[in-house]
Amino acid sequence: MSTTEARDDFEPVETMDLTGGDPSLDFVNTLGGRDSGTLKEKLRCYDDLVTWAERVGVVGSDRARRIRAAAARMPDEGQSVLERARTLREAMFRLFTGRETDAHDLDLLADEAGRAAAERRLVVEGEGYLYAFPDGDRLDQLLWPVALSAAELLTSEELVRVKECAAGDCSWLFLDMSRNRSRRWCDMKVCGNRAKARRFTARQKKG
Repeated sequence: MSTTEARDDFEPVETMDLTGGDPSLDFVNTLGGRDSGTLKEKLRCYDDLVTWAERVGVVGSDRARRIRAAAARMPDEGQSVLERARTLREAMFRLFTGRETDAHDLDLLADEAGRAAAERRLVVEGEGYLYAFPDGDRLDQLLWPVALSAAELLTSEELVRVKECAAGDCSWLFLDMSRNRSRRWCDMKVCGNRAKARRFTARQKKG
């Protein structure tokens, strides 16, 4: 699916459920309804990308404020990063689901993850060390943790637990951490209940 296709049925990123179980999957879930004909886009502008990153902990509130200020000075760059984010997101979706994927998707993710790895630094944290990104206001820094998270999940044993919601109008992904891997819905309260309601209505009509 092209990331330049029309998007409708707006749902704000501020209130979206974070049920993916991994930041990369929550990022993929900023677009829903890929097979329904009604796309549910949450990244309508660059500020939505900042809001999502702040919600999942990719950046803190202070850095988010600086990034927003930088984006206000460079709106064209913000739009470019937004399109890059959407393109990365759809490549990740295809890689995680195996849908119509090709070498270009893997190369795209590898390039983004490579940029992220080049920016990451070892820093002191308490009595230990950790990887961290420089504290700047670059607009594309929001993509760095996403790309690394996706690459790590794709190469981990948890990849077999990545599932797509069974609701045909959803297309959200999640990590199925249930004991027997029987989870079917991104959220039982949303897609699961809707599916139950549709089955009940169908039985009523049949009866």
